[in-house]
Amino acid sequence: MTSPLAGITVVAFEQAVAAPYCTRLLGDLGARVIKVERPGSGDPARHYDTAANGVATHFAWLNRNKESLTLDFKTAGGRAALDRLFDQADVVVQNLAPGAARQLGIDAKSLVSARPALVAVDMSGYGTGGPLDHRRAYDLLVQAEAGACAITGEDGHPVKPGPLVADVGNGLQAAVSILAALVARRTSGEGAAIEVGMFDTVADFIGFALLHARYTGQERPPIGMSSPVVAPYGAYPTRDGHTVVLGTTNDAEWRRLAGTMLSRPDLLNDETLATNEQRCAQRARLDEAVATWTSTLDLADVMSRADAAGIGSGAYRRVVDVVEHPQLTARQRWQQVDSPTGPLASLLPPFVSEGWPVPLRAVPALGEHTGAILTELGLSGEEQVALRDAGAL
Repeated sequence: MTSPLAGITVVAFEQAVAAPYCTRLLGDLGARVIKVERPGSGDPARHYDTAANGVATHFAWLNRNKESLTLDFKTAGGRAALDRLFDQADVVVQNLAPGAARQLGIDAKSLVSARPALVAVDMSGYGTGGPLDHRRAYDLLVQAEAGACAITGEDGHPVKPGPLVADVGNGLQAAVSILAALVARRTSGEGAAIEVGMFDTVADFIGFALLHARYTGQERPPIGMSSPVVAPYGAYPTRDGHTVVLGTTNDAEWRRLAGTMLSRPDLLNDETLATNEQRCAQRARLDEAVATWTSTLDLADVMSRADAAGIGSGAYRRVVDVVEHPQLTARQRWQQVDSPTGPLASLLPPFVSEGWPVPLRAVPALGEHTGAILTELGLSGEEQVALRDAGAL
């Protein structure tokens, strides 16, 4: 068995989260990922913290299955070595500061113009064009600008979604576009210059809210751990001090919830609650009814009864609780990868196929593979010494 992207070489000029997430996915699918880093400092995410046995947690999360090449390609010798690497690459990904890749000649259009079979992706905050394309874009900034914070939290108290929606979403969009381009290349022989913007990603993610605002001229206020479009749906207290999350998404589920779980024929037969729109208008009344019922039972009992009635349920858990979540441990989702400081815990990627072996190669030390890669590119020991003397390595 071989991984689906075995034989594909990816060169990455990446930092922080968005591009590293994209290329980690490609590495998890078997691609060889060469991470080009600044000599001496590398990816800034290396230095966010030291919580993972001396390694930054962001870096450990995003950089397994990669090789680190430290190279200053602003020097003549460094650029010559980089061009050799481009000649062997299938994919190039970059998320440098706005305009930096173009100035360095490593933007997608320039690379594909010189190497038509290459798949190259520019990952940015706001894409090219428009009044904001010059701005630096961090996850929070883009989530705020694109409306994600406005539909999270409580009315009057917006909150940034905890997951890095803009960064991770951008990485996912880039990875999908790369896979599509590689498939198309099999037939056409031609690569593609691709652009993926974080702002566009977040706008797409909240498309349901944007469409509602576009056609009604209004926006639904955020309502915390609930949904603005279905009811009852939310978090409710249990007798043993926990919080259970219960949801109905259609009329049949509502009838099972009201009749089977709550044993409330008055609610079940109330014609003013027959449709989801009617129930949303009486959300507070329904939330009170559900909370009154869940407060008489322990968490496990509520969830057992929900399962029996065919109603979706979940427990509100803190992050520390999820570390040893039985759904992770029973399926052996935690594995180990090597790192500069020793073995680290690492979650397997979400995609699972019996025919796809998942590589779990190490999180690299800064510049760990520089010598080996340069030798592979045909640079002799003397040439590498000259590059070091010139400050390129």
